Amino acid sequence: MSEGLLLQLEIDQFNARYAAALDERRFDDWPEFFLAEGQYKVQARENFERQLPLALIALESQGMMKDRVYGITQTIYHGPYYTRHVVSPALVLGEEDGRIRAQAHYAVFRTRPGDASEVYNVGRYIDAFERTPAGLRLASRLCVYDSEMILNSLIYPI
Repeated sequence: MSEGLLLQLEIDQFNARYAAALDERRFDDWPEFFLAEGQYKVQARENFERQLPLALIALESQGMMKDRVYGITQTIYHGPYYTRHVVSPALVLGEEDGRIRAQAHYAVFRTRPGDASEVYNVGRYIDAFERTPAGLRLASRLCVYDSEMILNSLIYPI
């Protein structure tokens, strides 16, 4: 198998583990997918394309992500719901300065207990990965969502 295909498989497996952690509500695991100084941002497509900085969520470290997890699990009250992430195979864009750049499309479905499932958020991940002794970790994940409207508020990570 070629080196390029092995890298794509590695990223696809990473994304599958990431999605499973969120869908299984293992939110404490979520920051561990990132480097200590990893960045996570959720931004509207319009702002991304216009190169405007406004984002729904902008976290600049694992510490900020852990604070977000604490808020999700301990302090924020909201109607419960489940998520299901569907992530496309990755498109590996290249490697530069020790960072692997990749992109994948995602769709997140939301199901409230006793209700029908609905499309919650659709877009693409724009990622920069670094290799660590523990495997790939995200230096940054930018979630660029397509719709102009978000159903209710964005509680759980995308």
